[in-house]
Amino acid sequence: MKLLNIFIFDNLAKFGRYIMLLGKVFTKPDKWRVFFKRYIDEVYKLGVDSIAIVFTISIFIGAVIAIQTQKNITSPFIPSYTIGMLTRETILLEFSSTIMALILAGKVGSSISSEIGTMRVTEQIDALEIMGVNSANFLILPKISALVTFIPFLVVISMTTGLIGGYLVGEFTDMFAPTKYIYGLQAYFQEFYVWYSIIKSLFFAFIISTVASFYGYTVKGGATEVGKASTDAVVVSSVSILLLDVLLTKILL
Repeated sequence: MKLLNIFIFDNLAKFGRYIMLLGKVFTKPDKWRVFFKRYIDEVYKLGVDSIAIVFTISIFIGAVIAIQTQKNITSPFIPSYTIGMLTRETILLEFSSTIMALILAGKVGSSISSEIGTMRVTEQIDALEIMGVNSANFLILPKISALVTFIPFLVVISMTTGLIGGYLVGEFTDMFAPTKYIYGLQAYFQEFYVWYSIIKSLFFAFIISTVASFYGYTVKGGATEVGKASTDAVVVSSVSILLLDVLLTKILL
C-alpha cells in the first residue's frame, strides 16, 4: 500500500510539473520572426522527414488489411466489394490516426526528447535562461506548433497510400477485382470519418510533442539519463494516446 501511495504521489507531482512547464511554454514569443524561423525548421524536421516512413508503412498495412479481409470472407452471401469497404473503415477510423500516432511517438517523440535532453545536460538551456530567454517557450513551442499543424497532412497521406496499398493487391493478384475494391471504397462512405481521424490526430500530436519535450526538458544527469528520458517519453506518450483514443472515440462517435 505504501508503494502504491508513493507511485501515485510521484506521478501526480510529475503531472504537476508537466502543467507548470506548459504554462511557461504557452506565452507570447519574445521575437515572432525567430519563432516562425524555428517553426519552419521544426515542420521540416518533425513533419516532412516523417513522410517517407508514413508512406511506406501505410501502403504495406493497406495491402495487409485487404489480404486479411479477403482471406476471412468465406461466405458466398457477403459481397466482394466488402473488402474495399472494410479496408477503408479500418484505415480511416483507426490506423491513419491512432496507429500512425504510436509510430510517430517512437520516431518524433524520441527525437524531441533526446534533443532537448542533450541541451539540458550540456547546459545550453541554462545558458538561455541566464541570457533572459524563456527557454521553454523558445525550444518547445515551435515543436508543438509544427507537429500539431502538420500531422493532418501526414494523416491524409496515410489514408491515401493505405487505400492505394489495398488496390495494388487486387491489381497485381487475382485475390479480388480492383473494380469491386473501388466500389467498396465508395459504398456507404461517411465523410465524418475522415474528419474524425484528423481531429484525433491533433490531440495525439499535442501529447507526443508536449510529453517528449517535458521528459527532455526535466532530465538530470548525463547521456544515460537522456536515453532513459527518451524511452520514458515514448512509453508515456503511447499509453496516453491509447487512453485518449478511447475517450475521443466515445465522445466523437
